[in-house]
Amino acid sequence: MKTNPILECKNLSRYYDAKAALDDVNLTIGRGKIIGLLGPNGAGKTTLIKLANGLIRPSSGQILIDGVAPGIHTKEIVSYLPDKDYFAKWMKVSDVLNLFQEFYSNFSRKKADRMCETLGIKQDMPIKAMSKGTREKLQLILVMSRNAELYLLDEPIAGVDPAARDFILSTIVNNYNEDGTIIISTHLISDIERVLDEVVFIKDGRIVRHDTVDDIKEKECKSIDEVFRDDFRMAVPGVKEAGYDR
Repeated sequence: MKTNPILECKNLSRYYDAKAALDDVNLTIGRGKIIGLLGPNGAGKTTLIKLANGLIRPSSGQILIDGVAPGIHTKEIVSYLPDKDYFAKWMKVSDVLNLFQEFYSNFSRKKADRMCETLGIKQDMPIKAMSKGTREKLQLILVMSRNAELYLLDEPIAGVDPAARDFILSTIVNNYNEDGTIIISTHLISDIERVLDEVVFIKDGRIVRHDTVDDIKEKECKSIDEVFRDDFRMAVPGVKEAGYDR
């Protein structure tokens, strides 16, 4: 098992026009962890995930995956779940599975077939006939069927009903490479905190807290959801809670 960090940010900044989506971020993420990337609207979560996946480039500073800048090598070891659909509507489930099997050498068709059966997704089903929640389940199957070193999951349970969330989280936890690391960006903190090893709080493009779940609970005797609300002052009595987003 490798011992170097799977992800490092060194004075990382990303600007859109004159606005900083990420501002001088320093962060080190180890291996074999499940990390919650948590923050309010516009905090920079999705920007960080896109930088790690090589979809956009830093304005300044560095982001390293397995010790190198995002590129050909990192594409082989990073498995990315975006927060939007990317399938062609004419495709069937089997078409998508065949595409991933051909494109990624670390894709396990056997694992994907098993998860499709478990989640009730038929391989002759056309994409255009699927609900949004079913499409998101299929995307999750594709991502978790790779033997990756880093899984980047952007809002993996946002589109499924509450009754299915535990099942989806169980699918994530039971199907990733245990020597790898999962980074989950989500606003549904109370639903996922039980599976997290560490949390990263991000606000206005800056990392404001990075700690283990056990240390936070021991120090503050609160759930991660409660600590997050306290830190960001989002729980206001008598007022509907503000939504969390990337």
